[in-house]
Amino acid sequence: MGLVIRKIRAHDLRFDLHDGAGSDAVHTDPQYGYAATQLLSESKTQGTGIAYTLGGGTNLVAQAIELLSEPLVGREIEELMADFGKVQKSIAEHHQLRWLGPHKGVIHLALASITNACFDLWAKSRQVPLWKLLLDLTPNELARLIDFSYLEDVLTTNEAIEILAEKLTSRPDRDEILKQGYPGYDTSVGWFAYSDAKLIENAKRAVDAGFTAMKLKVGSPDPADDVRRARLVREAVGPSVNIMTDANQAWSVPMALDVCAQLAEINPGWVEEPTQPDDVLGHQTIAHAIAPVPVAIGETVSNRVLWKNFLEAGAVGVVQADCTRLAGISEYLAVTILATKYPVKVIPHVGDMGQIHHHLVFFNHIALGHEKQFLEYIPHLREHFTSPAEVLDGAYQLPQEPGCSTGLTALVES
Repeated sequence: MGLVIRKIRAHDLRFDLHDGAGSDAVHTDPQYGYAATQLLSESKTQGTGIAYTLGGGTNLVAQAIELLSEPLVGREIEELMADFGKVQKSIAEHHQLRWLGPHKGVIHLALASITNACFDLWAKSRQVPLWKLLLDLTPNELARLIDFSYLEDVLTTNEAIEILAEKLTSRPDRDEILKQGYPGYDTSVGWFAYSDAKLIENAKRAVDAGFTAMKLKVGSPDPADDVRRARLVREAVGPSVNIMTDANQAWSVPMALDVCAQLAEINPGWVEEPTQPDDVLGHQTIAHAIAPVPVAIGETVSNRVLWKNFLEAGAVGVVQADCTRLAGISEYLAVTILATKYPVKVIPHVGDMGQIHHHLVFFNHIALGHEKQFLEYIPHLREHFTSPAEVLDGAYQLPQEPGCSTGLTALVES
């Protein structure tokens, strides 16, 4: 018999940031936080899952984890994961608790943490890293991990299986990525509170470290300040480096159209979160106006149904789906399979600091044929992970440790 979940613990973990790190146009003084789930078995092996927060309210997500996870106690991990899509749906559709969402907010973040813990325990029980676990599964086995409800009009279970199966024979053409590593881009160059001098210094340092792309926070009350800072970065790194801009929802649609037109002079790689994250038609308007510069969204697109709407509306060009904001790895897989049907790029937002997602981008490229792009790199919480993601010469290295790379030093002795 395999590992059996004997006990579940929920944790409220918060980490202070310093010297303006993490700041943007909306979140002026964030903490980075995780609502963490521990799945304890009869052995020393345990699963750890995380859902990303900005500090305040993490305790509410931890309380929701305790409520939602009760049906998992006593379940054997192989049996649980053999049809996890149905398990996740039964938890998400709890006849009372779903009212607190459904499929969004505190309740959905809790489901993300629980789901990610299940995948971590499963991979550890098989003694393989997550990327290998997923690549070793058959298309049918992968499909059974996913709840396809509400997607049937655009993606059925059988269609997902066909998409996965169709890519099997060409996988060897893409296996080289396992040796090369996966390119990263540096998000920590241009936090909102950074001075001009620090902005320029960080941009040059990122290029020296091997990064060919970086991100700049915008969304100032005075658009002229955004344009000025963007010019500084462009002048510091030259024309060949990809500079992406991120407004963190600060603009109305008219303001977004105005500022994006001004930022066009630096040739941005994308404009991220230009307006309120649930406004599909607003993003559609912006996407059409600023093309061919793509709109990037994802860190606050909370479920697969919203993704369906954004994709069908042509309102997104860069899918930044995040498995610590969606209902974990399972719902992430639904979105990334769905994205194969549209002319978009899949470049995750890393609320996990890239710990889980650097497994998932290897899977995306090999199993689904997603174009190799780059993955966001934010190093601020490296010291808090037991196996932090390794980035060398601007590229994420292939993780080797069993699990999802979600082990946290704060939980080692708990």
